[in-house]
Order: sequence, then C-alpha cells, then structure tokens
Amino acid sequence: MIRRRIASGRGAMEQPNATNDDAALTPTFWVALVLTSVATGLFAMFLMWVLAVFERLAFNFTSGSYQNAVAAVGGARRVLMLSISGVVGAVGWYLIRRLLRHDRAEIDDALWRGDGNLSMRRSILTSVLSEVVIGMGASIGREAAPKLMGGASGSMVARWFNFSPAQRRLLVACGGGAGLAAVYNVPIGGALFTAEVLVGSLALPVVLPALAATLIATFTGWLYLSSTATYTDVARYHFSAALMVWSVIAGVVIGLLAVVYVRIIGWSAHHRASGKTIFWVMPLTFLAIGGLGVWYPQLFGNGKDMAHEAFLGVGSVWLLFALFALKPFVTAATLGSGAGGGVFTPFLSTGAVLGGFLGIIWSYLWPGTPVGAYALVGAAAMIGASMQAPLAGLVLVIELTHGGFDIAVPMITATVIATLLVRQIDGYSMYSARLPQHDEGG
Repeated sequence: MIRRRIASGRGAMEQPNATNDDAALTPTFWVALVLTSVATGLFAMFLMWVLAVFERLAFNFTSGSYQNAVAAVGGARRVLMLSISGVVGAVGWYLIRRLLRHDRAEIDDALWRGDGNLSMRRSILTSVLSEVVIGMGASIGREAAPKLMGGASGSMVARWFNFSPAQRRLLVACGGGAGLAAVYNVPIGGALFTAEVLVGSLALPVVLPALAATLIATFTGWLYLSSTATYTDVARYHFSAALMVWSVIAGVVIGLLAVVYVRIIGWSAHHRASGKTIFWVMPLTFLAIGGLGVWYPQLFGNGKDMAHEAFLGVGSVWLLFALFALKPFVTAATLGSGAGGGVFTPFLSTGAVLGGFLGIIWSYLWPGTPVGAYALVGAAAMIGASMQAPLAGLVLVIELTHGGFDIAVPMITATVIATLLVRQIDGYSMYSARLPQHDEGG
C-alpha cells in the first residue's frame, strides 16, 4: 500500500521468504480461506463424532483409554468387531471405487501431480467409511479423513471463486493441514505440515495463510473437540547426558528402520486389494489382526494410547518390543487389504514404543533418565524422518504432548540424523511412497 521506499532505497521484497507470485493472496482468496477453514473445522467435528459413535458401539468406549476399552470386552468380541469392520470396509470401498472411479479423492496426489481438484462426494464417503472402520478397530490413522475433507472443502470453494490452479492448490493444502490441526489441536504443527509437506515451502505467502487456516479450523473444532493436549499428563522431562548420547545412536537406528517401514507401506499401498478380491482379502486380514489383538489390544485403532503409555513411561521391555515390531506390519496389512486411512499416528506410536524399548536397554548401561523421555525423542525422530519433514515432526510432537521443551536438543539431534539417513538411503516419505500409480483416488 505504501509506494515510497525507505531511505536506503532497497526493496521491501528482497527478503527471500517474502515473495511468491504463483498464488496471489487477494482479498477474495482470504474470504475463500475463511470459508474453507470453517468448513474444515465442521467436517473435523462431524468425522470425530462418527468415530466416537462406532467406538462406543463396538467396544463401549466413551472416554479415557480406547485400548483399555478394547481389552475390557474380551478376545472374542475383539475378533468379531474387527471382522465386521473388514466386511463393512470391503463392501464400502468396493462400491466407492467402482461407482466413483473417475472422481479424485487423494489429496497428496492432487497437490503434487495434479491441479488440486478433489471430488467432494467421493471424499465424504471415503472419509466417513475410514472413521467407521477405525472406530471398530482398524489399525490406521484417523487424521487422513479430516485432512482429505479439508482439501476437498478448499477444492470446492476454489471452484466457486474460479481460482487459478496455483491458488486452488494453496487453498487445498491449507485445508488439508487445517484438518490435521483441528482433530489433534495442533495449529502450529498443522501449519508447518501444510508448508513443509503439502506445499514444500516455508515462504511467508504460504505460512501466513496456512497459520490462518489452522487457527480458524482448530477454533471451530473446539465447539465439539477437546482444547487440551492430545496426550495429557506427560511429565516435563529434563535434559541429561545419557539422553543426549543415546539420541545420536537412536537417530541412526530409527532412520534405518524408518526406511524399511516406509518401503513396507509403499509396497502395501501399491499391491492393495482391488476389484472383487477386496471381498475376501480385507475380511481375512482383519480377522487375522483381530487374532493378534487377543494378545495385544494395543494394536486396535490408530495407536494413540500405545504412544501415550510410552510417553508416560508405562510398559515392559518385551511389550514395547512386541508393539514396535507388530504395529507397522499390522498397519501395512490393513492398507494392503484395501482400506483407506492415515499413517501419521501409527508411525508416531511406533517411534514412541521403539524409543521406549531402546531407552530401557540403554538404561541398563546408563541409568537415570525416565523411559518417557526416550519415547518422546523416538516419536519425534520417527515421524520427522518418515514424513521427510523434520521441523513439522518436532513441533507436532511438542504440541501433541505440551512437553519436550527441555529435551529439545536430543529430539532435534535424533530427528536430524534419522531424517538425513532416510533422505540419503531412499528419499521416500510415508506420503510419497503411497502415491498411486494411476488416478485411483482414496
């Protein structure tokens, strides 16, 4: 607005992050962003309500720990509920993919290889079905659905305003990050997820609308969703020499395992059941996972409670070992059976229990540091490396737990090492590895 330069005569836009001429942030764009963000917050509320309804129907869960509710119903009901979930999911995804096969409902693919256009009807059906099967025990993340609906909302609003492809992609990305922010109450982490993962730029014209979107969506979501930390009562862990040295070693181990886990997820996504084979592959897969759940109810759902207990320092060395060994394969099998869902919380929970396991072993050599501190570092390193977004990963873990500030240096150390290893060895993230070969949708 001010045309006259300062006394030096230098330009206002010489700061490298200040300019981005691709997507003009016009007044109309800001109006569209508000509409998209409010819609994203409302969709997040609706989807989490759907999830809560089916968690209650399947396992009598209303509040507290979902895995404890699963454990309380007994092994037979666990197997039955997950088997029913497999049948419901198989029928639902078969019909969606057959009847709406030309509609696009894969936000990462639409942003990275397309023009940002997403189908609202297929996105809604896919998202609702995903939350239904997760509520009944499917081992996938709940965040994919609100992320998709945020993107679909942005796509729809962009069509209303006849935006350019660049503006549409930015609006869809902001909606996607806002969906993640709303369900986990992580407005800063959600904005960084938008910028670092979905757009790939921390320029001001990206970060500013991303923050505005996550703020509005999160605030809207507070009408129904919690305004507290996702993982409550996590202690304030303090820096120690033992934790610092361990973080270097753990960063290497976690980075190597992240490469393996991402490859497994990519393989399962590429070879997922399609067509009529889903009618027998998904129910049988869910039945087998239900059998494992007789011994390990922690495997049901997205793994939130599994991570929470690790952050609190709960769990024996053998339980933590079993969970970090099983969770990635159970999630990969669920996706390979044809289910659609997220991988954020499954990867984060795997990192948490892996960190806890390695921390207990390390404590035999160098005692004194709480197991929960190792779990926090492990979660940050795993999610940052697996997303290939270390800054977003670190902030998300801190925001999810409202802790970790005092051990930020070990967290950064492990995350940098793990992310660098994944980048140098392979380079795929848990999102790029899942990109479809063709426009298959969600």
